[in-house]
Amino acid sequence: MIELKNVTKKFGSLVAVNDISLRIEPGQFFGFLGPNGAGKTTTIKLLTGLYEPTSGTCLINGHDVHWDPLPAKRSFGYVPDQPYLYDKLTGREFLYFVGGLFNMPSDVVKQKIESLIDVFEIGHFIDKRAEEYSQGMRQRMVLSAALLHDPKVLIIDEPVVGLDPRSARVVKDTLKLKTREGVTIFMSTHLLEIVEELCDRIAIIKDGRIIHEEVQSESRKFDGQLENIFLELTK
Repeated sequence: MIELKNVTKKFGSLVAVNDISLRIEPGQFFGFLGPNGAGKTTTIKLLTGLYEPTSGTCLINGHDVHWDPLPAKRSFGYVPDQPYLYDKLTGREFLYFVGGLFNMPSDVVKQKIESLIDVFEIGHFIDKRAEEYSQGMRQRMVLSAALLHDPKVLIIDEPVVGLDPRSARVVKDTLKLKTREGVTIFMSTHLLEIVEELCDRIAIIKDGRIIHEEVQSESRKFDGQLENIFLELTK
């Protein structure tokens, strides 16, 4: 579960995030939308503990990200918009490194890696150095690392940018499967068709404030109207 309570972030006189409140339940796939400079990335950095809020509270699975950071950070996985790897490490070495950060036993890490190889189809490059990876390979490896410790929350910034259709399908199917397993997903993206395909609920942010929220269900679909809603609200 993710909860933001009256969160504000200021940089000098600039109010980047302005009194945001959200509650995202377990198993919900949440899409966070907005034009460039609206406050999406700042919100993600607040959620992940990279920024400290000027006021308000960010909770991950009941833990305050800033006052109780270790339990909070153990319970979520984070995928930034630019997938960073250590170029001189192989993918397998990188995953063992990440497992060590979470104090995972090596035998458990080994089992998880074998599972992730199947899920993300990374077996043909996992033992190559990351400097040889394409954008799609890097993205799948970073997603594998984010899921290695079985987080209850996944925070993702632009998960399919730069991916070929096959890689994008693998990523989308895996994310949707994770929500059915009870994982909460917070996804920021500019790709509205991905949001319509995957998300149960959306919020649109503009000038640091949430200006619109909507739920998608079997009885209420976006049906291609999300683009019109977004453009009208953010013009």
